Amino acid sequence: MKKYKLTTNLGLKIIAFVFSAFLWLIVVNLDNPVSSRTFTEIPVTIVNDDIITSAGDVYQVVGEQTVSVVVYANREVRQHLSPDDIVATADIREMDTSTGLVPITITIPDYSGQYQSAEAVPRNLQIQREKSGRKVLALTADADGVERDGYVIGEMTVHPENVTITGPESVLDQIDRAVALVDVEGISEDEERPAELKLYDANGNIVTQNQLENNLGDDGLTVSIEVLKKKSVPVVADILGTPAEGYQYTGFTTEPETVQICGKSGVVDDVEEIVIPSSVISIDGADSPVEQTVNISSYLPEGISLVEESTGNITVTAVIEREGTRTIDFLVSSIIINNLSEDMQVSYQPDAEIKLTFSGDQEKLNVLDISNAVSVNLETYTRPGTYDVPVRVDLPD
Repeated sequence: MKKYKLTTNLGLKIIAFVFSAFLWLIVVNLDNPVSSRTFTEIPVTIVNDDIITSAGDVYQVVGEQTVSVVVYANREVRQHLSPDDIVATADIREMDTSTGLVPITITIPDYSGQYQSAEAVPRNLQIQREKSGRKVLALTADADGVERDGYVIGEMTVHPENVTITGPESVLDQIDRAVALVDVEGISEDEERPAELKLYDANGNIVTQNQLENNLGDDGLTVSIEVLKKKSVPVVADILGTPAEGYQYTGFTTEPETVQICGKSGVVDDVEEIVIPSSVISIDGADSPVEQTVNISSYLPEGISLVEESTGNITVTAVIEREGTRTIDFLVSSIIINNLSEDMQVSYQPDAEIKLTFSGDQEKLNVLDISNAVSVNLETYTRPGTYDVPVRVDLPD
């Protein structure tokens, strides 16, 4: 048997091996080529930032703290990569102090050696460094939500009363006030509830707290909420004095007729009306109605207040008429409509009134009831339109 040596035709064998390896590389690159894949919104982790904070300064990132990452790798690696595999870091030790630019380094630990390259876009993170400061602010409470029907929020007390904010001086300068925002939805009794810290600038815009810290700790904010019961009651007036000879006082009207008050349940339940004392309105020698605007705030019982302070001004009219006469304000909506066509309907201004003045024996005038005696006859009004209609009043003898 003829034996072959390994070294036989060695040159040809080496050439064949090199050619085979080259051919294998071509096949691999055709079947599993190297190309790029871009991953977006990759968060950048800042390391060694104690270099800044230990000097008593703070920093903030200018722009977004995320980057896009372009990875060059073969198809198999690209298909298996996910954003969670990519680590982006910015080392403060490498920061250019003149520009604040920090190079971003990209690594893919689970695929070390299996990818060609990975680059961040942009390649740098910009840091703005500034002095740190502190600001102490008094806390006020603000309610969010709607209390149970029939109740109103009284005093609210914040615990603690102040908050200390630390952070960049440029951000601290924006803060005008600190608010404890508490949810009062459905509340109907005194209660203490947790609250959320809100910071506002002078224009009422919210100041973000991403770069700020406070001293509230784990306990946070709480607000003690006083809940008052509200009630609608009429306003009455005691009128003092005697009208001019031949005239008489026939009563008073108030505008508005009622006000909303609030207080603790046991107190507000006992209040049936708000009385304007006789020392306020005098009709001595009057021969015409006396009208006066009175602020009733000082006449509220102890422990009672108005739901809205702006409703405290009441217009009181003391009605003065000649003896033997009586004026009645009659609601237009109470007028009896007669002979209205079936295809027509009547409309009028809501709460509109007409004044009806009567004369006769005073005793009969005092008991005059016209609730069912005022009417209009619309028999001749057969077309739509706006009309002045005569009013009929049926009077007793």
